[in-house]
Amino acid sequence: MEVELLHHTPLEVCSHAIRTCWQSFDKSDNGGDKDRALIDRVGNKYKHSSTLEHLVYTFYISGISRALLQELARHRMASLSVKSTRYTLKELKNTEPFDEDDFSGAEKFIVLTGNESVDRASIRALNGIQELLKRGISNDIAKFALPECYKTELTWTINARSLQNFLALRSSKSALWEIRRLAHTIYQELPKSHQYLFDECISKDEN
Repeated sequence: MEVELLHHTPLEVCSHAIRTCWQSFDKSDNGGDKDRALIDRVGNKYKHSSTLEHLVYTFYISGISRALLQELARHRMASLSVKSTRYTLKELKNTEPFDEDDFSGAEKFIVLTGNESVDRASIRALNGIQELLKRGISNDIAKFALPECYKTELTWTINARSLQNFLALRSSKSALWEIRRLAHTIYQELPKSHQYLFDECISKDEN
């Protein structure tokens, strides 16, 4: 799994939005300590959290399973553009069958769980869809046999208010292990100057 922050909104955009409400622009320090404190006070402590929607983050996320992709789709206040199986399954078609005893050989295409029985079944499924593709079955039909562990990637854009919700839910011990890892990785990828807005949302226990 890899996460890259492609773009983020400067903090002063959010503080400007907040100051619009009271016309207090003369008190701004252009994204400095006063503005940072204002964002935290109004957006977090006073729960005027709609102001946090002016902060937007775009990430490039790769090497995650389609099972995790389903979890991401439940966070509807976000935009996602996903790698297309219709156009990219040739990457699987043009390889040799995978050895069920060599997990590393299939790791390019699937997320391994560490459970030997599950990972062997995943490799069998990978070989199965590869056979379908080599028999000439179209990607659009063959992809119905894709295992949940098949890797995908996406560009994901989310505002700070929705990201707080995502981190609070998905860094919890009760969340799927893979999405917990993603939540912590996303938090670490945030600009250091922005992380204070999410400190109360992220579970500090990654185990």
